[in-house]
Amino acid sequence: MVTLHCMDIKDKVAIVTGAGSGIGKAIVERFHDEGARAIVVVDRDGDGAQKVAASVGARAVALDVTDEQAIAKLVAETVDENGCLDIFVSNAGYVTQGGLEVENQEIQRMWEVHVMAHIYAARSAVPVMVANGGGYLLNTASAAGLLTQLGSMQYAITKAAAVSLGEFLAITYGEKGIKVSMLCPQAVETNILKNSPDKLDQGNGTPGAAAGDGVLQPEELAETVIQCMKDERFLVLPHPEVQTYRERKAADTDRWIVGMQRFQSRLFSQSDVTPADWLLG
Repeated sequence: MVTLHCMDIKDKVAIVTGAGSGIGKAIVERFHDEGARAIVVVDRDGDGAQKVAASVGARAVALDVTDEQAIAKLVAETVDENGCLDIFVSNAGYVTQGGLEVENQEIQRMWEVHVMAHIYAARSAVPVMVANGGGYLLNTASAAGLLTQLGSMQYAITKAAAVSLGEFLAITYGEKGIKVSMLCPQAVETNILKNSPDKLDQGNGTPGAAAGDGVLQPEELAETVIQCMKDERFLVLPHPEVQTYRERKAADTDRWIVGMQRFQSRLFSQSDVTPADWLLG
């Protein structure tokens, strides 16, 4: 059994997707500060990726994380150039508003970004990591994956699936030296927060459910990521309150659901419609 004890970023080779801004950018900068040997900055926004890469002396790659062939090529090129791949941070994501009325195409697109992209990353990265003695997968999910997301069915279910996938990867490949962490924040000052569905629907500046325990800056979150990777924790919870909510949900799920129903009613109290009305009218 191969085990990585106290993951050290120094001298490691890392790929970070969704790294043109926000959380991914902050993680790239912290990896650089920690002494990573090589970082590949990946984003669909090529200009954003290039700007971040230039700031830390890294390589930039523009691609869509839902393109499995592009991910496989990315991993192969990284190994060819650097001799190995130690860390893959699968971080791309987005949010839209909606419930049962959302078109299948949008649900499928979010599934591709939030779940299949993690699968594509692991499918290419795990074999080369195992061949090198081990490696680390850091996948971005959300507190929504542990609890739920009010106002976005597609976000809630895909983030829950991402967490389940992470559990499977950790259990299945852990004895081969693969460590897995799932990043599950609440509100972070990124484009996802700006587009939060419970915030959008009210239109009154209310920060929404996820911001109830404070809005973190990406740099603050990245600090938590580094510490949790060093400790090799599965769940990375930048908002520690999430652990309490998980425990309450597990202890009495029926009570938790009733509480969330009341919370949703309060959040949308100043709106003419509730999430149920989006389908029912």
